[in-house]
Amino acid sequence: MPSQDLVLTPFLKWAGGKRWLVQKYGSILPKKFNRYIEPFLGGGSVYFYLKPKSAVLGDINSDLVSAYNGIKENWQSIQRLLSIHQKKHCDEYYYSVRASNPTCIIDRAARFIYLNRTCFNGIYRVNLRGEFNVPRGSKNSVIQDTDNFEELSRVLSNAIIKTSDFETLVDLAQDGDLIFADPPYTVRHNLNGFIKYNEKLFSWDDQVRLANALFRARNRGAHIVLTNANHESVRELYTERDFDIETVSRYSSISAKSSSRSQYEEIVVQA
Repeated sequence: MPSQDLVLTPFLKWAGGKRWLVQKYGSILPKKFNRYIEPFLGGGSVYFYLKPKSAVLGDINSDLVSAYNGIKENWQSIQRLLSIHQKKHCDEYYYSVRASNPTCIIDRAARFIYLNRTCFNGIYRVNLRGEFNVPRGSKNSVIQDTDNFEELSRVLSNAIIKTSDFETLVDLAQDGDLIFADPPYTVRHNLNGFIKYNEKLFSWDDQVRLANALFRARNRGAHIVLTNANHESVRELYTERDFDIETVSRYSSISAKSSSRSQYEEIVVQA
């Protein structure tokens, strides 16, 4: 059985990851619930922090989901493949792996983790053909000191992990389940700086669809924890549905006030 006291470091670097949230505000997360549901898996910081006994994890990114299922099913082979990637890593090798399209889930998982760790700033970006196109970054460490794939695999054994639209997963939640949702931070009127790319992935209509799905889940008795942009348009979505909203910052304590609009602040929506 996995140790509840062991601190697990997520194996992926992910834009908007919540490592800082669990480190500073872990106390806001419920400790008792039935099933854990996370529809925007990303780096999985909250899942690896809570280590729930039963979970449904999902993401629309099939390569990301393959990485998690690969570690769950055969972490030893992935570790061996990452060691090979480490030995061969250079400009030419990076771009040859980036251009490859393996079909085996273990090869896909190792490729995804290798690219995540060696591409520019750990960014995940694809072109219009759906091909990963981030250039090589400055980091060369494919194998990391924090890697504990064996324990990650044990924790992931408690989860069903699938490629899915978020609404399908949120609609699974029943009385006593916990939903943690950390969607892309799209805001009304396309005011966020990442909108040119992000709008294709997660539109304002998706934000509204998510709020409605979480509203229905809350009415079924599910616990809700959502992180999102500290922007008035997003706050309105949840205040008008009678959710509780708090402001969190990487640099200050939780506050219910909405006066500050720092780029370092986010909101936590709960029910």
